[in-house]
Amino acid sequence: MKRAKAFAKINLALVVGPLRENGKHELVTLLQRIDLADDIELEPADALTVEGFDDDTLVRGALEVLAEAAGVSPRWRVRIEKRIPVAAGLGGGSSDAAAALALGNSGLARPLATAKLHAIAAGIGADVPFFLTEGTQLATGDGTEVERVDLPTDYVVVLVLPDTRSKESTGAVYRDFDRRDGATGFKERRAALLDELARVEHARDLGRLPRNDLDSSHLAEQLEELGAFRADVSGAGPIVYGLFEQSDEAERAAARSRSVGLTWLVRPM
Repeated sequence: MKRAKAFAKINLALVVGPLRENGKHELVTLLQRIDLADDIELEPADALTVEGFDDDTLVRGALEVLAEAAGVSPRWRVRIEKRIPVAAGLGGGSSDAAAALALGNSGLARPLATAKLHAIAAGIGADVPFFLTEGTQLATGDGTEVERVDLPTDYVVVLVLPDTRSKESTGAVYRDFDRRDGATGFKERRAALLDELARVEHARDLGRLPRNDLDSSHLAEQLEELGAFRADVSGAGPIVYGLFEQSDEAERAAARSRSVGLTWLVRPM
């Protein structure tokens, strides 16, 4: 049996543009892995089964595509132990799929090349290629083109999943973005993100990155009032993160935030 951790991510910045010819949006986003993770187990079996998470579609789909590309039958048993909240903006499903792809590929008699595995990942979901990499990544195009960037990670992250807000589908969030002409000024916002990114030297400099184009939350302001040097919505939400320089500040902020939702105290990787 093979095992892997499927780590969550936060979007340290997310700038969204117009629709591309493939029906996806142009975007620029800074993806940071954090140490909140699902556990993935994979072993050979008579048929493809996925246990532990009844709503899974991405892991099953990823392994079916992998088997087809490798010219083998999809004969694996996968077990998922979920810790990352579902449909929250942390990329849990994409991370699970990437971990399953990597485990399945490593067990093939003739593993697929990295570029081929990346192409499969890009066809599954925008965040999946990121989860096949290491370190902080700048994702461009439709989110599947990733490039390693070196950023400071000496901070603590508070995650807050509010009780009072229901999660819209990612598609619905993007449709709302289009209805309000959110893509207007994309080139300028993209340039501003890249300019601020080039100037980051210390963790606090991340506070100058532009806000999430897709969504906002009053909880971000509350986390900043509690000492966060940056706070924003991750991805299409609804989870909100705050970045803190000191662990004791982060612990106090997490404790204060428990009245509005589930909280986690995590670190970047």
